[in-house]
Amino acid sequence: MGAVNKIWNEMDVAMEARDNGRADFQSSPLTVETSLSLPDMSPRVIELCKDLFNKWSKLDDSRFSVETVSGGITNLLLKVSVKEENGNDVSVTVRLYGPNTDYVINRERELQAIKYLSAAGFGAKLLAVFGNGMVQSFINARTLIPSDMRNSKLAAEIAKQLHKFHQVEIPGSKEPQLWNDISKFYEKASGLEFDDIEKRRMYEAISFKEIHKEIVELKELTGHLNSPVVFAHNDLLSGNIMVNDEQEKLYFIDFEYGSYNYRGYDIGNHFNEYAGYDCDYSLYPNKEEQYHFFRHYLLPDKPDEVSDKDLEALYVEANTFMLASHILWALWALIQAKMSPIDFDYPGYFFLRYNEYKKQKEMYISLAQSYLSKSGTG
Repeated sequence: MGAVNKIWNEMDVAMEARDNGRADFQSSPLTVETSLSLPDMSPRVIELCKDLFNKWSKLDDSRFSVETVSGGITNLLLKVSVKEENGNDVSVTVRLYGPNTDYVINRERELQAIKYLSAAGFGAKLLAVFGNGMVQSFINARTLIPSDMRNSKLAAEIAKQLHKFHQVEIPGSKEPQLWNDISKFYEKASGLEFDDIEKRRMYEAISFKEIHKEIVELKELTGHLNSPVVFAHNDLLSGNIMVNDEQEKLYFIDFEYGSYNYRGYDIGNHFNEYAGYDCDYSLYPNKEEQYHFFRHYLLPDKPDEVSDKDLEALYVEANTFMLASHILWALWALIQAKMSPIDFDYPGYFFLRYNEYKKQKEMYISLAQSYLSKSGTG
């Protein structure tokens, strides 16, 4: 079981979406090698844009400029600016999928969601898909950094947007995906083989039997919380939130992990992201900060009218599901350690997340249990 099967092929998914008349976007089989330097990548990106957009096909290359917007640990975002024949300056965002990310991301689910989310005013408009990425309209805004999420004004705005996001209806199955995804990740992660000696040593120190037991117990406990099922972002970290400071307009982007899921999971996962890429969990929001968020999430127009009972219920819900977020991303990191060519300490990230889970588990599980016994639903 050293090899891991791909679950999704991006181009097949894109072509099928067009053939079924589901899409009003362009498509091209071209790919752009993500490991190239920007100067080497630029001519290929320009060639791709000319192939995708007919009105640009005859333009001279000098009318195009390509710059990096951001590079996460799964995607590379590029801004392509074009001086058109009529003198207009137009910009688009080219998103290159990280290599091998189709082992952990369902591209079909993502393309389906983008169409409805952008119609509801979320994210950028999908303009085209190609062999290893997509082209979207350009959003004139800056990407948040983790410390921004602690800003009470921005936190309130994120909560309001998330309330609205969770109202969007996406056709298809409404089954929450959390435990399906964890189960898929567990299956893949527990059957890996590593050639790298250091990775193998770290991997062999993991007890999958223990993880499995934790998953079963947590799944049962969260089942008693009756968390509403909504279309969730599932990856609401600072890098996936943008703000135009002048217009005070906030944007959620990057819906590749989006699915129907538990409301509490989306919120708990977001709170984990206060810790940033360095996983500094001392930055996890305290009760007061969480209550501020909950007020604007539950009643965006009348945050002061949220009852203490509703605040307490959502506090228990979000912090219990927060534990599931640690398990999911810990398992995700192991698959990435095997599959991803990106230079990132994925095995180390597994231990950061799993150890934090173990550290927080007792406090939040006993909180949930006492809440359930008090409300007579446990």
